[in-house]
Amino acid sequence: MRRNSAKVRVDGEPAVWLGANFWSRTGGPLMWRNYDPAVVRSELEVLAENGLRQTRSFFYWPDFMPEPDRIDEEKAAHFADFLDAHTEIGMTSIPTFIVGHMSGDNWDPAWRGGRDLYADVWLVARQAWFVERMSERFAGHPAVAGWLISNEMPIYGRLRHEPVAPAEHVLSWAQLMVQAVRAGGARQPVSLGDGAWGIEVTGVDNGFSVRDTGALVDFVGPHVYRMDSDPVRQHLNAAFVCELSAVAGKPVVLEEFGLSSDHVSAQNAGHYYRQTLHTSLLAGATGWLAWNNTDYDGLVAQEPYSHHPFEMHFGITDHTGAPKPPLLELDSFARTLDAVDFPRCSRTDTEVALLVSEYLEHGYPYAQADDRPLIFTTLRQGYVAAREADLPVGFVRERDGVEDCALYLLPCVKQVQGPTWLALRERVAAGSVLYLSYCAGEVEHHRGAWLPYLDETFGVEKQLAYGLVDAVEDEHVEFTFTEDFGGIEAGEVLRFRVGGNEHSRTFLPVVPRGAKVVATDAHGRPALLRHVTGEGQAVLCTYPLEHFAASNARVNPEPTYRIYAALAAVAGVRRPVVVDRPEVFADALVHEDGRRFAWLVGQNAEPITVTPRVEGSLHDLVTGAEVPEIELLPYGVRVLELRPSPELP
Repeated sequence: MRRNSAKVRVDGEPAVWLGANFWSRTGGPLMWRNYDPAVVRSELEVLAENGLRQTRSFFYWPDFMPEPDRIDEEKAAHFADFLDAHTEIGMTSIPTFIVGHMSGDNWDPAWRGGRDLYADVWLVARQAWFVERMSERFAGHPAVAGWLISNEMPIYGRLRHEPVAPAEHVLSWAQLMVQAVRAGGARQPVSLGDGAWGIEVTGVDNGFSVRDTGALVDFVGPHVYRMDSDPVRQHLNAAFVCELSAVAGKPVVLEEFGLSSDHVSAQNAGHYYRQTLHTSLLAGATGWLAWNNTDYDGLVAQEPYSHHPFEMHFGITDHTGAPKPPLLELDSFARTLDAVDFPRCSRTDTEVALLVSEYLEHGYPYAQADDRPLIFTTLRQGYVAAREADLPVGFVRERDGVEDCALYLLPCVKQVQGPTWLALRERVAAGSVLYLSYCAGEVEHHRGAWLPYLDETFGVEKQLAYGLVDAVEDEHVEFTFTEDFGGIEAGEVLRFRVGGNEHSRTFLPVVPRGAKVVATDAHGRPALLRHVTGEGQAVLCTYPLEHFAASNARVNPEPTYRIYAALAAVAGVRRPVVVDRPEVFADALVHEDGRRFAWLVGQNAEPITVTPRVEGSLHDLVTGAEVPEIELLPYGVRVLELRPSPELP
């Protein structure tokens, strides 16, 4: 199975964007009223000196379109000079058209009059007119790399208390805006600037569909500011969102990510940037635009900073223009991209699939939306465990069909469609390994798995009583292995912290009916079973391990990764790079000329030394020297060339 690593293409060539969202410290969103060419040039120069190549720029809508049929010529002239400044130092920019939301507040042109941004035909026409006129003005400028229609339109288009915009209105609006860019003569790549917050990514219906709008655009741009209670999950949040955002098969550009210095120490800000950049790269992102270029200490009395003062300090430079740790990490990342010739690299193919339930992105009759958070959190925790096991995992969505893989992972999947389940059973019969951890769900209605033929698939007889669940009373669940399983030896004990509510803190009581018990719990009950069917195996875990972990703070790494690694061994999955420590993620990229590069991303709070297992040898990118042992600094990253052994093809 191919994992998405598509790149934005400019003039037919793959492009990799690395830059920052840009507002000058002279005014933030009001910079065009207080435009200072010298300050702008100094701000751009410090970015360029530290490896950045792009900015994302903004037509602040109230200023650029003061009347329904007029562009402010002074502001447009300032923007032209802004683009000229990019050309002077060899940078490019990605302008954003409809900018009414920014940094915790919404601003309308005075003439909007409360009209609906999606459904009012006159207002939609005014937006399209503005997009077309600005495209006409700047499409030919050499500094324009691409276009974005809006800034976080799901927020600007509908406030939290307002009804969700109908999906057909949103899709029609998006189609007309993209057409307006092309009508203006622009041929650069275009996307929506919506944050990729559609239901396929978040599980929340806001009227946007990444799958549907993805057919209109040239790339998808996630905006990720998630917070978590677990450091490993936090470091993988953006990566996980990038994986989900690939639903349309388009290039994924991490269009916004970052942090305020008011929320984090300088050292930990650097760690977060390093982790987000490299883990999202391994998740298929091929462009990165940090939020944002500078701090705004001089604007503390100006909205939005007056009421959201922490928004002043998202900068990768401080208010004097000095680099902060995030910019230094971006500079280091830029050098890594150059060293491996990243535009010509792609992710390796995989035989391991995480199943994304159709119930995340589609509402069926009498299927509840409150099941979706469970789908998101358990899938994410499964992704964490796969990373800890160094599995080159890919995502398979039900709607797109079950691709041919050696191993299918269904972490706490409560709901799948009947045809999908039958297709998975067929894959098992043909030689694949299927893993399911049972979960009854977090809500009372329709509690229990919606899986047909569960007994037949896993060779068990479930002992459930209707309407009831079997509660887990222990604070920890222990699995004692009764036979060798992959790399886990008979007699080993794995210990899992329990979590969840009265509905989900449960297990599945079963009696084997053809299955072999691989591990038992502390009470002697079957905890892990495998059932040989045809040429393959179906492996059932009777505890919702991924949900337990997802419900706990500071839990990772936890032992589920051992089960995933064992499943990979049983399925015969090849892992290009393996580190026998869960706090180090390992994966590989392949260059179109055949070279391979190994990535090691550490979750270690203290320095550690590791010896990866590889088919061949690892070599320093600069000196070419072999590096059998690798020292990783706290939350460090190492990238090395992975050379084959002389006897290997």
